[in-house]
Amino acid sequence: MATKRTFLIAVSLVLMGVMAAAQAAYTPKFKGDPARSDSEAAALGYMRTFLRAQRIYKKKNSHYAETLMQLTKTGSFTRRMASPDRGDYTVKFRDHKDKDQFEITMVPKQQDPTHRSFFSDEQGKIRVNEQGDATEDSPPLKADSE
Repeated sequence: MATKRTFLIAVSLVLMGVMAAAQAAYTPKFKGDPARSDSEAAALGYMRTFLRAQRIYKKKNSHYAETLMQLTKTGSFTRRMASPDRGDYTVKFRDHKDKDQFEITMVPKQQDPTHRSFFSDEQGKIRVNEQGDATEDSPPLKADSE
């Protein structure tokens, strides 16, 4: 009887694991979505919104914003987005006002295959690193269809 009970418990645990894995599978948000998780999709969405806001800010002010707070109310960039805590990610923003350039890095709080680091600068190309902070030397992020 104990063997049967142990077997049923083991089967139940395996099924629960399979169900949890199935629920955790990422559903792409659009065709060619390069994200591997909802957290990555949110981080990439933040970067795209930030980059768009910087372009708009520069058109209006002839230079890039020097702080995240300066970008608030520019495009879709909200006051809440000025906070560097983005859930599973932390924003690292560096301005180079002497050169009118900037860098932004989205650093995961826990790096794994579904939480990669992302980098961009005033050029607007998003770069990715799976093993540490992404930099200007990291490979470009590619859409799934590429």
